[in-house]
Amino acid sequence: MAAPPPVIIWGHEVLRLLHYRDLIPRLEDALAKFSRRDSAEVVQPVRTTVALQKHRGFLGMMPCYMENDGVLCTKLVCFYNREEGSTLPPVQATVVLLDPEYGNVKAVMEGEVITCMRTAAVSAISAKLLMRPGTEVLAILGSGQQARSHYTVFTEIFSFKEVRVWSRTREGAERFCRSVAGPVIVCGSAEEAVRGADAIVTVTGSTEPVLCGHWVKPGAHVAAVGACRPDWRELDDALMKEAVVYADSREGATAESGDVILSGVEVFAELGDVLNGTKAAHREKTTVFKSLGMGVEDAVSAKLVFDKWNAYTTSQL
Repeated sequence: MAAPPPVIIWGHEVLRLLHYRDLIPRLEDALAKFSRRDSAEVVQPVRTTVALQKHRGFLGMMPCYMENDGVLCTKLVCFYNREEGSTLPPVQATVVLLDPEYGNVKAVMEGEVITCMRTAAVSAISAKLLMRPGTEVLAILGSGQQARSHYTVFTEIFSFKEVRVWSRTREGAERFCRSVAGPVIVCGSAEEAVRGADAIVTVTGSTEPVLCGHWVKPGAHVAAVGACRPDWRELDDALMKEAVVYADSREGATAESGDVILSGVEVFAELGDVLNGTKAAHREKTTVFKSLGMGVEDAVSAKLVFDKWNAYTTSQL
C-alpha cells in the first residue's frame, strides 16, 4: 500500500503547537538518553557540513534515529556569516520526519521555529542544572531570533529582576526590546551588559570573542550559543580556562566549537551526564555551557509537533 503524502507544517503552525512546558521535559529525557550512549536509544553522527563559499555560509545535515522511540529525522540547515547590515537571514532550516520502518517522509516542517525553541530550551536546561539559586540579573549578547527565544524561555521559567541586552547596533537592541514582552535595559557595550550578571547568554554572529573572562562575575553561568565553527569564537581564553565547561555533545564541541578547540580546554561533562547523575553540576563555580545543537533535539521537537498536529487535525474531523 502506498504511503500517504507528507504533511507540510509551516512555521506559524509549529509556533502554535510547540510550547516550552511540553518541550523541556522531552529534551531533558533525550539529552540523558544521548549521554548514556545506548545504541538503541540515540544514533546520531556529528553534523556534516558543506561549505557555501560564494555566500559565506555552510549547509549542515543533522540526522538522528531513536530506535526505541520509533523516530527518524533529519534537519537541513544553512547558516551564514553575514556582513553587518545584511538583510538576508543568518539561518534557514527545514526538518524532515520519516517513518523508520518504511522510509517514507511523514512530514516536512519549517525548521526555524524548531531550531530557535529547542536551542533556547536546552540553554534553559543548562541554567536549571548549573546556575546558582537566587540569581537576579540576565544579560543577553545579541538581538536576533535566538536572542528573542532565549529571552522568552529564560523569563518564563526563571525570575530575574533585571534583563540587559547588548547588540552590535543600538537599532538591533532597540528592535529586540520592542519585540519582547517585559522591560529590558539596553547597554552600550558588552562589558556593561555582563558586569555583575548572574546568567549570560551569547547568541551573536561573531567570529571573534565578544565576552571577556575578566568581565564575568565569579560563579556566573554562561550559555554560549553562537560560534558553531572550529575557527569562530564568542568567548575568550580567560573565560574558557576559568570556567567548568559543559556541552550538549562532547564529540560535537571538540569537532565544531572554536571556543573549545582554540582555547584548548577540556569539556568536563555533557548536560546528559549531569541529568544521569554521572557528573557533578558545579553551581558554585563559573560555568560555561557550549551549545552546538544536536539532531536528537530536532527529532524530539519534530515528533512533538507532528503528534500535536495529528491530534489537532483528528479533533477537527
